[in-house]
Amino acid sequence: MLEKIDLKKSVSREEYKARSKKLRERLSILQQQVRKKKLPVIVLFEGWGAAGKGELISDLILNLDPRWCRVHSVTRPTELERRKPVLWRYWNFIPKAGDFSVLDRSWYMDVSTARLEEDMSAEELTRRLNSINTLERELTDAGYLIIKFFVHISRKEQKERFEKLAKDRNTQWRVTEQDWKRNRQYEKYCESFNEMIGYTNTAAVPWHLLSGMNRRAAALDVFETVIARVTEALNPGPEARAAEGPIRPGSYPFLTMPKLSEVSLDRTMDEDEYHRRVEEDQNLLRELHSELYLKKIPVILAFEGWDAAGKGGTIRRVAKALDPRGYQVVPIASPTPDEAARHYLWRFWKNLPRDGHIAIFDRTWYGRVLVERVEGFCTESDWRRAYREINEFERELADWGAVILKFWLQIDKDEQLRRFQARQNSPEKNWKITDEDWRNRSKWDQYEICVNDMLKYTSVKYAPWHIIESQDKKFGRIQTLDLITDAIRERCGEKRPHGKKED
Repeated sequence: MLEKIDLKKSVSREEYKARSKKLRERLSILQQQVRKKKLPVIVLFEGWGAAGKGELISDLILNLDPRWCRVHSVTRPTELERRKPVLWRYWNFIPKAGDFSVLDRSWYMDVSTARLEEDMSAEELTRRLNSINTLERELTDAGYLIIKFFVHISRKEQKERFEKLAKDRNTQWRVTEQDWKRNRQYEKYCESFNEMIGYTNTAAVPWHLLSGMNRRAAALDVFETVIARVTEALNPGPEARAAEGPIRPGSYPFLTMPKLSEVSLDRTMDEDEYHRRVEEDQNLLRELHSELYLKKIPVILAFEGWDAAGKGGTIRRVAKALDPRGYQVVPIASPTPDEAARHYLWRFWKNLPRDGHIAIFDRTWYGRVLVERVEGFCTESDWRRAYREINEFERELADWGAVILKFWLQIDKDEQLRRFQARQNSPEKNWKITDEDWRNRSKWDQYEICVNDMLKYTSVKYAPWHIIESQDKKFGRIQTLDLITDAIRERCGEKRPHGKKED
């Protein structure tokens, strides 16, 4: 693949000057159209060390207004970044609608040079390549434009450039022992690059392979490619519209879930037993939290449910048992303008915990297939596609090592009305009831259909849904605490809770 690139391609100074002027002007005009149509653009550069990636990035961004263009230089992950899922740091580079993000290296670092230098297994390599294809598909499905460049030079040319940089004390820091090692093992790295490019060269996000032997020729290729791809994205043909079709949640081992109407809500718990069980579960959870930290196991707890079903009270009982330095409650409301301008999963990726920590989401990414579906805040294509995207998101978290538990707090319609009225009549609680709560209640039947679809298409062994019987809040809280402690205990390898008798 790389061997087919014409490394002899060259452009004279005069030709470059004549052609680049019009291309630069066109790029500047296109950026205004990108702003107007709110097209998010990611341009990433991969390639050999000393191939000229930095110079090409400089040539490109000089034609763009810096207010709406950011350059991100990707290096080896920091200690903090290694404590997050592999893709976490890359989601932080996702631009807002109408902006450019230009990446000097990218998520491909993990499957090219790092693959060889960290002794990655073939199984892990395939998993990461698939994750990259998934990431790029999700972004392009959501309207992002991704333009990928690989800058190629010969082994001889790279060595000569390294030698030149090493001779100048102002630039010698740019050539490391690792760079020399890569040059000595050029064929080995070339094979890795070819495999990476071949696996991730998709119709929606193709690779553009450049010769870096002549900077002027490479710069013109970059200008022309960006102009062509942006122009095409700004003026899509009718075939570019995604077909709505049926729900396609992906090929996962789905768990059998009951419909909400089939869930019994008659179980209760008396006050004395409740207080005994709460104390027991919280003491156990407190111990398990320390073990999670020591074993660096992340935990993600996702709470959904009917309005007034008791999510807040249940979360408070869970949080009371946790070390405040090791958990975070993430309340999810309507997206802010900054969040709404990006992929809907962006704000959830941002709030993932470090390994050994716990994130508790009060409302979640399932808003896409619940409130956004019912209220028409997204297109039908968006919410139908979301089942698969959510399953892929949670698969990434599970592969990272996270314990994922998802809770739907269930009550019946009469109980919700009783709680609404109690809130409305209580000076201490009437702030909890809003006009929106009443509007949502009027659409109960529509929401129930959506919840049943959600349970059917997104409950998997690595991220199961649990329907919590919250008609009696006391029973629902204990049911939730038991599920959390059981799941963490199982991951930590304990047979049964410390100090807790078997039932």
